[in-house]
Amino acid sequence: MFWSRSKEVVGLDIGSSSIKLVQLKARKNGGYVLQRVGVEPLSQEAIVDGSIMDSSLVVDAITKLTDETGARAAGFATSVSGHSVIIKKIQIPPMSQEELAESIQWEAEQYIPFDINDVRLDYLVLSDGDFGADSMEVLLVAVKRDKVNDYVSVITQSGKMAAIVDLDAFAVQNAYELNYDIPTSKVVALVNMGAAVTTINVLARGQTVFWRDLSIGGNDFTEALQREYSLSFDQAERVKRGEQVEGCSPAEARPVLDAVSADVAAEIQKTFDFFAATAAEDSVSQLVLSGGGSLTPNLQHILEEQFGVPTEFIDPLRRVEFSESNFDGQWLRSIAPTLSVAVGLATRRIGD
Repeated sequence: MFWSRSKEVVGLDIGSSSIKLVQLKARKNGGYVLQRVGVEPLSQEAIVDGSIMDSSLVVDAITKLTDETGARAAGFATSVSGHSVIIKKIQIPPMSQEELAESIQWEAEQYIPFDINDVRLDYLVLSDGDFGADSMEVLLVAVKRDKVNDYVSVITQSGKMAAIVDLDAFAVQNAYELNYDIPTSKVVALVNMGAAVTTINVLARGQTVFWRDLSIGGNDFTEALQREYSLSFDQAERVKRGEQVEGCSPAEARPVLDAVSADVAAEIQKTFDFFAATAAEDSVSQLVLSGGGSLTPNLQHILEEQFGVPTEFIDPLRRVEFSESNFDGQWLRSIAPTLSVAVGLATRRIGD
């Protein structure tokens, strides 16, 4: 189901703070045209730490978003992240596709820390052991069955068909590969910061080589402001976006936000240290930021100072055509980094 391509789908990023929708149309000569895009906020109690707590709120938001945008497709693609997701690159003895299909569950049991009956399992052969190699490399993905079912269920309840369930890390990678020439001579870290989870996907030699999900995100900034200035969640969100609220100005909020940014940088540093210690690759030489949390004031600057490498925001619509008469270009540019997962999902096809 994760790599479940021909019919177009609607990309639906069901995040903890909002739902993002993107629909693209593939051009015959290559490239994509933007057809539909929309963002619908979610109340904070709808999804907590990536788990759907109030499905009715999520269903209502999806229905409203699809009605307002007029999105229509054979199916919808969504994605998941967090501790319910396990991604492993494993080495196994060379075997045929048929043999692999029969033995993958047994192979997976050695690497998945969950009951194998409680997960949805998928895999992708990265190298098949040709030319006398003594092993083949397989990318193994497992997601807790309950989590997949919950996300599929809210799409189904909204009257749509859930055709594909992907992973946030791979969706962001799809959006990056669509819009940029993938460098083969340097190591790039795609850092997608949502409200509750930050997903890191490291690319080397033009391929993904390392993944990790961190339990830190935009909500950490909001909660720090709430504690420091006794603000409501909505007030803290507004001041985080640079607005003046009663009891706190953007200037007063900056030291609090910078302190959390330093914590975020420290967590990312730990991940990079682990990557350096376990992977036979060069150190990370570029950061590409996405997700709503990445737009926190001064975070980009703090990360650039911490790691001493170029740090930029992704533009997931950089090579996607759209008409200024149909879409507000200024609005799209302002929210572009938040659309990376939805754009990546919208490039998928049913049956690919």
